[in-house]
Amino acid sequence: MVKKNLISDNCDCFLCKHAIKEWHAAISAHKKSFKVKKGEKIFKEGDPVTGVYFVYSGTVKVYKKWDAEKELIIRFARDGAILGHRGIGGDAIYPVSASALEAGVVCYIDMDFFEASLKVNPEFAYRLLMFFADELRESEKKMRNLAHMPVKGRVAEALILLNKQFGTSSEGYISIDLSRQDLASYAGATYETVFRVINELVAEQLITLSGKSIAIANYDGLLSLTQEAATQVPV
Repeated sequence: MVKKNLISDNCDCFLCKHAIKEWHAAISAHKKSFKVKKGEKIFKEGDPVTGVYFVYSGTVKVYKKWDAEKELIIRFARDGAILGHRGIGGDAIYPVSASALEAGVVCYIDMDFFEASLKVNPEFAYRLLMFFADELRESEKKMRNLAHMPVKGRVAEALILLNKQFGTSSEGYISIDLSRQDLASYAGATYETVFRVINELVAEQLITLSGKSIAIANYDGLLSLTQEAATQVPV
């Protein structure tokens, strides 16, 4: 993967948004940008940390190994989002992997410059701390749901979260090209189980399908599944 300047100095990533204006020239001088193809891996779980990435365009999935053949999608990143930050400190290895769900452009800065940015930009350091806190809270919730929430509730919650993050097309379908396997990995279930649950949700008129595209037909009904499931989860 060749990292080189492919794009203009238009700066709209997580770092640029929260860095002082005087630091933007340094960011432009240090960042490298590269195109990624659909399915291309940006970094791999267990690799040594070399730097941090930001999504310039496209959508990226961040995931962990579930077992030898399965993965658990932790989150989806797009437009300016930070990647690779989980590798900061400790053993200096990436604890997760990141792959492109669609063709796009990703920016990269090496770890020395990233750490310098933290020291020079207190607002950026604070925002990153808050992001870590939010991410930890969501990860803990996901782990709890995996242990206690029925698959139907997890699939319903996954669809609601995707709808919230990506919005909908003019036809009302969730605006992300997601395979059923990736949906299963996001909900923490097997492909076969998610396929069955999707058919149940269609039969109950909670969602509608068009190929791989999914539209929420009854938001309140879908939300009630997550609320019913949540009551079964120990606090």
